[in-house]
Amino acid sequence: MMDAKDEILELKKTIEEHNHRYYDLDSPTISDFEYDALMRRLRALEAEHPELVTPDSPTQRVGGTASSSFAPVRHEVPLESLTDVFSFEETEDFCRRMAESTENAAFDVEPKIDGLSIAVLYENGVFTLGATRGDGVTGEDVTENLRTVRSLPKKLTGAPARLIVRGEVYMAKKVFEAINESLEIAGEPLLANPRNAAAGSMRQKNPKVTRERKLDVIFYNVQLSTAPPFERHTETLDWLAALGLPVVPHTTGKTADECRALIESIGEGRETFPFEIDGAVVKLESLADRQVLGSTAKAPRWAVAYKYPPEVKETVLRDIVVQVGRTGVLTPKAVVDPVRLAGTTVTNATLHNQDFITEKDIRIGDTVYIRKAGEIIPEVLGVVPEKRPPETKAYRLPEMCPVCGSPVTRDPDGAAVRCRGAECPAQLLRHIVHFASKNAMDIDGLGEAAVRALLDARLIRSAGELYSLDAQSVAQLPRMGQKSAENLVAAIERSKENDLSRLLFALGILQVGQAAAKTLARRFKTLDAIEAATVEDLVKADDIGEITAKNIVDWFLSPQSRHLLRLLREAGVNTESKEADTGTLFSGKTFVLTGTLAGFTRAEASAIIERLGGKVSSSVSKKTDYVLAGEEAGSKLDKARSLGVPVISEEAFRAMTENA
Repeated sequence: MMDAKDEILELKKTIEEHNHRYYDLDSPTISDFEYDALMRRLRALEAEHPELVTPDSPTQRVGGTASSSFAPVRHEVPLESLTDVFSFEETEDFCRRMAESTENAAFDVEPKIDGLSIAVLYENGVFTLGATRGDGVTGEDVTENLRTVRSLPKKLTGAPARLIVRGEVYMAKKVFEAINESLEIAGEPLLANPRNAAAGSMRQKNPKVTRERKLDVIFYNVQLSTAPPFERHTETLDWLAALGLPVVPHTTGKTADECRALIESIGEGRETFPFEIDGAVVKLESLADRQVLGSTAKAPRWAVAYKYPPEVKETVLRDIVVQVGRTGVLTPKAVVDPVRLAGTTVTNATLHNQDFITEKDIRIGDTVYIRKAGEIIPEVLGVVPEKRPPETKAYRLPEMCPVCGSPVTRDPDGAAVRCRGAECPAQLLRHIVHFASKNAMDIDGLGEAAVRALLDARLIRSAGELYSLDAQSVAQLPRMGQKSAENLVAAIERSKENDLSRLLFALGILQVGQAAAKTLARRFKTLDAIEAATVEDLVKADDIGEITAKNIVDWFLSPQSRHLLRLLREAGVNTESKEADTGTLFSGKTFVLTGTLAGFTRAEASAIIERLGGKVSSSVSKKTDYVLAGEEAGSKLDKARSLGVPVISEEAFRAMTENA
């Protein structure tokens, strides 16, 4: 059995790793509840063995660090963390201590917003600086990114000469859901949760990216002010609101029972907040008493954060329905008897995938444990075996798509089961957005909004039907107009002349990306030849493995694929390769591009390499033959040098290729 010293060391190491992932990488791997359990255990051990407490313990300091990617900002007033409590008994104990330490103790109770903590400086009412919390003493300068947050006033009327306020940058739940919907349509990885999304967005090097994330901000404390002093915390919040700053909702109570009622009320109403919350904060109202009480090494003595426990309840699973997402993934959903969780009535919950169902042996008719993951998505945790009816059967996902009837297959590198139908109605939006995208058929003006409008108006039911659109019909769409409609139809018409490689990529065949599409087009020359090819024929092409080859063959055998190809051929879409085979100068050679090239775009340089038989990779390894380095080349150049990979300049590249 591990002794206290060893367990403390192990806990410190584990917690520091999770702190790094949460605060610095915005990518946690455990839930708040699991993290809190680790911290509680460490605090308990340190209380039993005070001689083992060290200044670098996670219990003694704030968890984050300031990133080297941003200029450091030393906080004039430290941004402390809060002491967490996990029961009403602990909350009552806090209120009792405050009542014993002060006269006429009163408390402010606020929702604890789950976002990125910041400090904002106004000088003579003008926003001049914004910084993340970092380690509480030194944060990151994110001023330019904060300027993109529309709910942050850039100028305050009636503000003092200097004002520093503390708040939270957050991503509204509706914005989070909308961004994830767009990411799903684009086939890109989804954001994990609003807190990480907000933190990651605020740490973008390009403020334009931050602006696109539509972040918001809310404030809850005056850190420093040259205005006349206030007596109570709620007075400062009302003052900030009068200046034009968005402030946290707040209510006051005088007793532990009143605070408990307010905490419960916030918990019941959490669904009504536009932001995620992970608890409620109880603060002493008197600012003078706060000064007397002071702080510990990392947290004020005059406030605590009540963390809502993850609510787990039993209910009966009545059915499993399968939904088909925009990427074709089949997602099983549990239909359960209504149960109240985190302030709402839940009747459906996610079952993730077939592996999860099999591992937990979840069956229709089971009594199951259910909770809300991150207070947002209801999920089934497991079954109550002793309550299982005798007639239940193991559940398997269907072998055919419940929407279009196409066969489903499991992803070779994951647990997802996916419909491969080229014209599956559930996937049409994503299919057509991808078909029209810049690296595919490059149809200017046919983005997600336009595709959605065409589908809603039932003008198309397939990417192939794009080529039968007329400007008059398109002009009737909302926010379109005659000129825009004519431009769109003209762009669709121009796309008919694209090279075969673009068409192959646009078709969305599993594992056929841009590079594979170019390889296939160069080798087989026509779509007919690729359609007629066997797995054995296809694997003879560079970088086309057996799994990819089988995916290609299966795609061409699908009735939906055959229908799509018939529409494209009838419309006159080019199905032949236009790229001349200009040589084998770079045959078998792998290039990596880094930095800014003066005479080429990266796309142009890549096209030259590929036409000469080479391929372009995104990462440097021992298998890389050349790194083409432009101005301001970064870590890829460093790695190439450390591995001994030849580095060539743009001038050398031009000399190598000019005769070819």
